[in-house]
Amino acid sequence: MARMTDQPARWTRSTIYPDMWADPDDDPRESDGPEPEGELATLLDYLSGYRATLRMKCEGLDAEQLARRSVPPSTMSLLGLVRHLAEVERDWRGWITHDDPLPKLYGKRDADFDQAVAEQAVVDAAYADLEREQAATDAALAAHPDLGARPGKDGISIRSLMVHRIEEYARHCGHADLLRECVDGRVGQ
Repeated sequence: MARMTDQPARWTRSTIYPDMWADPDDDPRESDGPEPEGELATLLDYLSGYRATLRMKCEGLDAEQLARRSVPPSTMSLLGLVRHLAEVERDWRGWITHDDPLPKLYGKRDADFDQAVAEQAVVDAAYADLEREQAATDAALAAHPDLGARPGKDGISIRSLMVHRIEEYARHCGHADLLRECVDGRVGQ
């Protein structure tokens, strides 16, 4: 078991704020443009920001680093988070249909984390799965621009689904902060 002194030194690319990922001018999530107008545009903007944050937390790492587990007995890893979010994007589409749920991407429960192994093919597949599932869920939701609509068999509003997606990404971006710091010491927003 690693001792605290065996942990990587904390570091950042930011020269302005030592606890940030990058300087504000270098942060790809920052925009000089106007704030989004309206509820849907605001929700989509927040979702986009958290999606970008997850990718930032994973950038520059190899397959072994992405698959590195947090602390026992947890199976959580950055790669597992990417796979998990692909899985939940797929699940969320089921909330707005009357169809049977789609089959799990990775098989049995928790396989998204359990089978997140340090192989480049697994990493590449995880990112492809995430992009595909995000695009499919985005397209399904775009067909329901009324945030109060309740199109699925469970009667969950589009608004609730959008807020839940943001919450899921935000929570896991917090995990990703800690996981990345354990991998190579990089800290930040």
